[in-house]
Amino acid sequence: MFHIFSKKRFLVDLLNGFVDIHNHILPGIDDGAKNTTESIALIKGFEEFGVQDFVATPHIMQNYYPNNQHTIAESLLKLKNELLKNDLTNVAINAAAEHMIDANFETILEKGEIIPIKKNYLLIEMSYLQPSINFDSAIQKIASERYFPILAHPERYVYLKSGSKKYRKYKKQGLLFQLNLLSLGEYYGKEVQRKALKLIDEGLIDFLASDVHNPNQLKNLKELKIGSKTAISLIPLIEKTIYNFY
Repeated sequence: MFHIFSKKRFLVDLLNGFVDIHNHILPGIDDGAKNTTESIALIKGFEEFGVQDFVATPHIMQNYYPNNQHTIAESLLKLKNELLKNDLTNVAINAAAEHMIDANFETILEKGEIIPIKKNYLLIEMSYLQPSINFDSAIQKIASERYFPILAHPERYVYLKSGSKKYRKYKKQGLLFQLNLLSLGEYYGKEVQRKALKLIDEGLIDFLASDVHNPNQLKNLKELKIGSKTAISLIPLIEKTIYNFY
């Protein structure tokens, strides 16, 4: 698939050995994989281009996906047992969560019921249509609890326009930014793609991840082509993600 002299190349050719820190491959727990059969199919699909290390991050979202440490651990165990049945012994999978900054977030943070990545990174998100009312206070409390907040897919929030000063404001508040790989194409639309490339060009992105929920998204990821300039920009971000989370 990879041709060094071509103007366009498949993104997945850069991902051999990648650690995917944001995905929804745990079975039957949110809007991701519906069951273990679909989870295994997704994992096998990732293996085709050399990705075998995962941090599964199901949603914790009040009133929609009221997951907790128990439900996530239970789903993870179910998937690990299925991996053994399928002789997928080279796959490493841990679980964290994608935490919605909603009315319940600060409560579970104070109770120690959040589920971080690698002990001290906390993956967070907001509504795509409007910012969380308690976002600033939540970020302060995350820092006071000695976690590093990672804002999932900053390129996808409609109210954050390309070149918005809020991006730099968030960075000054200590937020790390995780960009979705599918945003590098037109899967979420041209405006999201434009914002994604601009955030990379401005050096504001810290980590990359798939955020894959289903086979269709994985198919789109496999078919995604990028230009040589974008590929060069992605390599240090891929390496940084692996270094921090392997």
